[in-house]
Amino acid sequence: MSDVLLVRIEHGVAWLTLNRPEAKNAIDDELRERLVDAFGMVARDAAVRAAVLTGAGTAFCPGADLWGGRRDPDAVHPPGAARTLMKQNSQRLIRTVLEVEKPVIAAVNGVAAGMGAHLALACDLVVMAAEARLIEVFSRRGIAIDSGGAFLLSRLVGLQKAKELVFFADDVPAEEALRLGLCTRVVPRAELEATVKTMAERLAEGPTFALGMSKRLLNRAYESTLETCFEEEGLAQALVSQSEDMREGVQSFAERRKPVFRGR
Repeated sequence: MSDVLLVRIEHGVAWLTLNRPEAKNAIDDELRERLVDAFGMVARDAAVRAAVLTGAGTAFCPGADLWGGRRDPDAVHPPGAARTLMKQNSQRLIRTVLEVEKPVIAAVNGVAAGMGAHLALACDLVVMAAEARLIEVFSRRGIAIDSGGAFLLSRLVGLQKAKELVFFADDVPAEEALRLGLCTRVVPRAELEATVKTMAERLAEGPTFALGMSKRLLNRAYESTLETCFEEEGLAQALVSQSEDMREGVQSFAERRKPVFRGR
């Protein structure tokens, strides 16, 4: 039986590859738990300074595996039970990605739909292959948006555009996703891995702690007042100012040379 998640670490970058190509990399219980564990490893391992998330085969991820043999399509959970399941499952996964205090890039190699789209959007940077698509597929299935999508979409594209994407559930081609701000870059599929590799390794050479603090500040800015943002910014700078990387940054500036950051 193949491993549902491939993990390799190269040049300070953890490459996480969804590996259920026979199911277009749909997320079942096993893959979800492997992803949570893998992102936990990314967060803890000092040797890992950036991460890339991508999919094997022709798809990135179509969302939750509704037909994996463990789910009854006719089952209806009481509202309280459904909410608990969401907290334990998809919401926990999205939260894990958002809270990793290291840069994470989604290399979207094909269709990313539903929870798969939100898994990509939870990453810090999204690079899409030219033929890739994002789909807010929920209304096609008669269900409400989930997996943190309302939070992510409304902040990325604005409230009305988010509603349009969710209500109509139309495919969003890569170039349109770029125009809307749902991705960072669009490249030919043949160039996707090399492009993301260059970006990820550049991030892995950066001041990891400072990047993590900046990620935290940016993620929290939308839900904070100006005063709270200022307070957290001051706290972050107080912590970062004690790091070896900041001392290296200041010293390299004084010596007119390129800094050599070590992620600590």
